[in-house]
Amino acid sequence: MELNVKHTSELTPVELVEIFEARTAVFVVEQACAYQEVDRTDFDALHVRVLNNHQLVAYARLYLSQDGVHFGRVLVVSDERGKGFGRTLLEGVLETIQERFPGQPVHIQAQLYLTPFYASFGFEAVSDEYLEDGIPHVDMTKMS
Repeated sequence: MELNVKHTSELTPVELVEIFEARTAVFVVEQACAYQEVDRTDFDALHVRVLNNHQLVAYARLYLSQDGVHFGRVLVVSDERGKGFGRTLLEGVLETIQERFPGQPVHIQAQLYLTPFYASFGFEAVSDEYLEDGIPHVDMTKMS
């Protein structure tokens, strides 16, 4: 298993297509949400990937904003769920944030059912529940 972090400009075309394919499979097809999944944030983002036998098994996108670091598009590919790759991914995301953006607050929009998972990493809910593309979410924050 390998943790890999690259800026968009460092990704090969194959890596970028694999990322977009996985994100579309989870967030557009599986969750049945019609929205602009690939967006302008992708131009200046860090892409954190967990690879197992050179295959993408987990992914998150992170970027710096005026109010801190944001990460999202968090996924584990469907065939690999329940194997601990999500925890490995989040550990890698938080380590990357600590190394590259120390002292910055970290913000996420968490699907409601995942709030206990994120809370286990020190995230706290900072909003009421709301719907994003028909899916219950809550905003969460952690100090890095």
